[in-house]
Amino acid sequence: MLSIAFPAIDPIAISIGPIAIRWYALAYIAGLLLGWKYVVYYCTKTPNIMSKRDVDDLLFWATLGVILGGRLGYILFYNLDYYLDNPVNILKVWQGGMAFHGGFMGVILAIILFARKRGISAMAVLDAVAVAAPIGLFFGRIANFINGELYGRATDVAWGVVFPNGGPVPRHPSQLYEAVLEGLILFVVLFVLSRKAFVRHHPGILGGIFVGGYGISRIIVEFFREPDQQLGFLVGGATMGQLLSIPMVLVGVGCIVYAVKSKPIETRVHPKETEAA
Repeated sequence: MLSIAFPAIDPIAISIGPIAIRWYALAYIAGLLLGWKYVVYYCTKTPNIMSKRDVDDLLFWATLGVILGGRLGYILFYNLDYYLDNPVNILKVWQGGMAFHGGFMGVILAIILFARKRGISAMAVLDAVAVAAPIGLFFGRIANFINGELYGRATDVAWGVVFPNGGPVPRHPSQLYEAVLEGLILFVVLFVLSRKAFVRHHPGILGGIFVGGYGISRIIVEFFREPDQQLGFLVGGATMGQLLSIPMVLVGVGCIVYAVKSKPIETRVHPKETEAA
């Protein structure tokens, strides 16, 4: 049976004495920082929904949403019994255990609170976050591959990988499938559409495409990804990832329909721009 040897990359990228920085942490940092820079760029285009200062503040809100929501989502959706028996491990984020769907809900809550506080359309803020989110997803899935976690089901395809913790059989490198679908392809689609003024002036189109696009991508990849051991297959042979992604597809379609039917928003003029004029 053909297979590819797993590249033995140390999960710890940098180690200085007792301090160890893992690739997973660097992936989160890279995703947030590059995403922040891209949102700043996006907001220079009409309708100029946020100033750079707004984006700087949004980064803090979004980071909290990702970390707190991602951790809480993993605990509730994937391993509740374990953490009820071992509550002290809830805070041990460095040991792994983050769920995208939880992080997504955390970011959505952060967006709603941030937009309400600043008097900005929540849908418009969602669009700005959506165009950059695939960057973080791409780096995150690459980090999952390096860690040898969240691997795929056993396979006989030529590119199957024998993961250290996945037994002796080759498996789908499903982390890389997700990096391409949820990260690269979704980023390109959103980048192309975000260049159109009609799309930018109808908040919710980009956000809906991201939410629905992620849901579809995740549902597809879950057919190749090994289900979580503590959960296995659920209703109708579906996985938890698929069940959580179905509502995302529906919400994404709803956002797009709502946005297209809504009136276009006007371009915002920020205080600094007014003074400069």
